[in-house]
Order: sequence, then C-alpha cells, then structure tokens
Amino acid sequence: MIYRWVSALSRRRKRAVLLAVDVALIPLALLGALALQGSSDTGATIVGNWLALPLLMAIGGLLSSVLGLPQVQLKSYESHAIALTGLHAVLLGLAAAVLDDMAGFATPLANFINFALVYFLLAVSARMGMLQVLLGIYRRGQDQSRVLIYGAGSTGRQLAAALRTDETVFPIAFIDDNGAAQGTIIQGLTVYGPMAIPTLIKTHSIDRVLLAMPSAPRPKQAQLSRKLEDMGLEVQAVPSFAQLTGRVPLLDQLQPVVPGRFLGRAALDAALPDSGTTYADRVILITGAGGSIGSELCRQLLMRGPARLVLFEISELALYTIDMELRALLRKQKIEIVPVLGSITDAGLMARVMAEQKVQVVLHAAAYKHVPLVERNPVVGMSNNVLGTQVLAQAAANARVERFILISSDKAVRPKNMMGASKRMAELVVQDLASRTRGTVFTMVRFGNVMGSSGSVIPLFQDQISKGGPVTLTHREVTRFFMTIPEAAKLVLVAGSFASGGDVFVLDMGDPISIYDLARQMISAAGYSARDEANPDGDIEIRITGLRPGEKIHEELLIGQGQLTTPHPKILQANEAALSEIEIASALKALRKAIEAADEVALRAVVARWVEGGAHFAGGAEGQS
Repeated sequence: MIYRWVSALSRRRKRAVLLAVDVALIPLALLGALALQGSSDTGATIVGNWLALPLLMAIGGLLSSVLGLPQVQLKSYESHAIALTGLHAVLLGLAAAVLDDMAGFATPLANFINFALVYFLLAVSARMGMLQVLLGIYRRGQDQSRVLIYGAGSTGRQLAAALRTDETVFPIAFIDDNGAAQGTIIQGLTVYGPMAIPTLIKTHSIDRVLLAMPSAPRPKQAQLSRKLEDMGLEVQAVPSFAQLTGRVPLLDQLQPVVPGRFLGRAALDAALPDSGTTYADRVILITGAGGSIGSELCRQLLMRGPARLVLFEISELALYTIDMELRALLRKQKIEIVPVLGSITDAGLMARVMAEQKVQVVLHAAAYKHVPLVERNPVVGMSNNVLGTQVLAQAAANARVERFILISSDKAVRPKNMMGASKRMAELVVQDLASRTRGTVFTMVRFGNVMGSSGSVIPLFQDQISKGGPVTLTHREVTRFFMTIPEAAKLVLVAGSFASGGDVFVLDMGDPISIYDLARQMISAAGYSARDEANPDGDIEIRITGLRPGEKIHEELLIGQGQLTTPHPKILQANEAALSEIEIASALKALRKAIEAADEVALRAVVARWVEGGAHFAGGAEGQS
C-alpha cells in the first residue's frame, strides 16, 4: 500500500514534501542551537516570538525554492546539492540574526552560528534518511535483482556507487581475484574471492553478476562468463566509465578477419584474365545463387554485361537477399534479374526455366557441401548433388545451352566422405554428357576450401575466438588448399571461357596451409596468444578433437597423373579418365534405386563400385549391414 501511494505521487507533490521538510526543520534547528548553548528559555528568543518564527520559516521556504533544493531528486542528492544546503543554512542563520536584532532580543551571535550548523546537519541527514526509506519502499514493492560485482577496481567502485541509489538492482558484494583486496570493505560492500560465489548465491539469492573488469582480455571475460552462467547466473559485462565518456575508444578487440590475409600467397583474382565476351549479352542461370559462391558469381557477372541473370535457389531467404542486393547494384545497367525458387531435382521445373528464360549459360553452384551433415544424411546429399546435377545437366543439353559449368571440390579426389563422393559422381555425370552432347560445352571447376564461405573454418575460428575459445581442430597435421571467394568466382568465369568440353580446371593455389598454423595466426591477429604446453598462460586454447568420419588429413586436387596447361599459368587442366555411357547409366540406375529405398548400405556400395579410390566405402557398407 505504501509503495502504491509513493509511486502515485506526482513530481509536484514530491517537491512540496521536500519543501515542507526544509521549513519544518527550522524550529527544530533553533531549539537544537539553544540546547547547545545550555539555555532552555525560549521566551526571549525568536523561538518564542509568535511573529518572528513564522516569518523566519517563510523566509526559509523562499530561500529553499530559490536555490532549487526541492527540485533535487533524493537519489541525486550529492556534493553539489549538499553545498546548496550549506548555503541555505548560512542564509537562514543571517536571516535569523537580522530578525532577532529587529525584535530587540540581543541573542549572542554564537547562537545563530550554531543554528546554521544544526540546520545544515538536520537537512542533510533528513534527505539521506528519506532516500533510504524510499529505496526500502521501492525495493519491497517491486522485483529486485540482487547482484555481485566482479572486479573491485575503479570501474567496480564507480558501479557500486551508481547502484547505491538504484531501485531495482541491489549490490550484495564484490568478487575479486586479488587476494590483497579480499576481506576489505569498499563502498560499503565486502570483497570476497571467487570461491565464495556458490555460498553467496545460496545465502543472498544472487541472480546476476556484473563483470566490472573492462581491461581484462576478452577471452578471460568470456571464459569467466561461461563459468558463472554454469552456476545459473546471468552475466553482464560493464565497459569502463572512461570508455562511456569517450576518453577511451569503446572498441571490440576482435576485429573482422579479412580471409585473404591467411593465404600465404598473393591473391590471384586480380591476376586472372577477364572472361572477355563469354558472358556479355547472355542469359545466365546460376543455381545456388544465394550461397557464398553463387552470390559472388552474380556480383561479378553484373560487371560483364549479361542480358539476364536467372537466380535459382532452394532457400527463400537466400534468394530474397541476393535478389535485393543485385537490384541495388544495378544502377543504370539494363540487366533483367529473374529469381526462381525451387530444387534442381525437379526435372519439370528445370525444363520450363530453360525454355521460358532461353538460358544460354548455366553456372551450377547448388550443392550440399558440409562434410559432417552429408555424412549423416547421405541419401539426401546424393540425391541433390548427383541426381540434381544429372537433371540440371540433361535439361541444359536438351535446351542446347551454350555452356554448362559445374562447381566441384577437391574433396572429389579419391574421396573419403560421402560429400566428396557425391561431387565426384556429379563430375562423372557431366563428363559423360560432355562426351556425347553436341552444341553444349560441359566443363568443371574444382575448388579447394573457400575462405570466408558459409561453414568454412575462418568464420568458425573467429566465432570461437570471440567466445574465449577453445579453438577446435580435428588433427594437428591437417592441411588444406585455400582460395578466396573472389578467386573462386573468377576461376569459374575464366574457366568457362577456356572450356572446350569435358575439361576439369583447377587453380594453382600454392602449397596447402596447416590448419593448426592458421588457428595460431588468427588468435595472434585478434590480439591474443595461443595457450599450449609452451605457453600455459596463453589466452586461447587450441583443442584437438580427433578426425571426423570421412575426413582426410591432406586433400588432393588431381586424380590422374599429369596436368595440361591453359592460356593462363595459374589455371591448370586436369587429365582424368571418365566412365563410359553404359557405365554411367548403370551407376545412376543403382544410385536411384538406393535413394528410392533410402538404403545407405546400397548407396555406399554404388560409390565403392564407381568412384576412384572408393573401395573403403564397401567396407563401411559391410559394417552397417
């Protein structure tokens, strides 16, 4: 009831209460001054004068209003307001002395000095007492968060001072790692060590911890946050007050990573030749247009002046995003953009799109590419990556498009996982069509790992570093070939202009990169140090988790021996064997049968039978039977 009454008070009424208190303290202060002088006779003083005392009280109220004391909120009553109260007390003492002289009481001057001092003490004490009473009312009348402040440094002390007048947050204690500070009392709060947190949670019903340690490394804060959250606490980090006032930059220490800086070689996208007029004034279909590679292909194609871009995507959100982005990039270009939502496994849809849009070039980037996901979902992965490619390529051949370019992966070379196997079988499908189709040039481009693409290692490591680690990798010796997204997209476009039919192009990406070294470089680039046996006090731990099913330690780019040159020294053409038309037909028939039956054992048997280096899949099939 008291809480509701206090909450309902208007600001004007609250000011009136404060003014009334200031006025009511005047006779109390006069009596207190007389008591200090050892006098109990009030008849010969202002206190006993029926006219002088009310006049002094009126003057006191007027002075309080002029000085703005009733306008000062109780929770804002600090040094400046206390100084105003002191000035108010001095002016009241002078007014009392003047009135006393006019009334002819001849009271000693010391009485009025005592009066001013007593009034000052009463006024300050009254406001502080009212603040505590008011905070008690508010804290009992509404939900209150009971918090610990982790860090008893300058930021923690300033935070505790700020929370003393907060109605909804009640600080219980400080927590600090510094043993010298533990046991001391700061801002009225006891400083405890971290080991006391579970006890404090139980005894004081703590529900939140405020991390007041902005100078601590971010990994340490992240690790501490996880430990506290595991105790069931909500954790919030507080920037320093110097940062909030702008004297120190409020920056995240972990800056965005530019993937190309970790290539270990110069980026090649600028050095690769332009694809000339291969794509100018053409109608181009890009599958997987909303993905990392597909979207970059779309951006680069805009600069080559196509007549129309047909964006094919199974994800509605991804299609909407790339469609909006490309339209914003068009400016004055007269390039038609056609978004199409659907699956490449839909033969009827693909045939209609080819015919209605009069497609001339197909860039096939749509695929399920995440190794662990395809390994756990091989039926769907094979259906999309192999049968979807066959449906799309056949529709392109039937429509007599000029060029069809399949985007493949280095994981297709002697694959150890179902994703790589699916990409190799897709290559075999395209090689078969290239050998028996006239009018359409079918070609393939084989990528290494694309830095910065969705699901790639760099965004993963960056996220792990931002959370304080650990950075996880599967094996200390793992290496991978890397290329940037712009390199990958330009390689597709340039290879398409080189293609004569059935070609497999790869980019000379230099030496493979150690993933362990990459992790250390990224930790260092973020301003931290790696924690290992040589540096046990480092910021970020690198944790080895063990190879995943189907994962290789080292990847390859070529299946066959030797390679052919192309018009550009950094683009190589693989010299690889293909299956015959009858063999491909048999493989696809067996694959369809296994997919329709959702038979993973039969699926692996197909891979073992037709994919180079795939004999181990037969062992996996036997193990599951």
